[in-house]
Amino acid sequence: MRVTPRAGRTQVSGVRDGVLQIKLAAAPVDGAANDQLIALLAAALKIPKRDIIIVSGERSRSKRVRINGMERDQILSKLVV
Repeated sequence: MRVTPRAGRTQVSGVRDGVLQIKLAAAPVDGAANDQLIALLAAALKIPKRDIIIVSGERSRSKRVRINGMERDQILSKLVV
């Protein structure tokens, strides 16, 4: 997934070249953007935040996230309209 911090608002903006694009209003300071990413995904997928783990890229715009109990296709179908 590719994250854009300091965006106008927090939203899933689609898929580009096979990569999920997410815009976050939070700045990448003290983990605020990562916290907002997890909150966005949890709310959109209707799962607890504890089921979402940033596997790699905590300090990068490119991130790998593991969501317990869901497959990639399920996740994309709920996030991308």
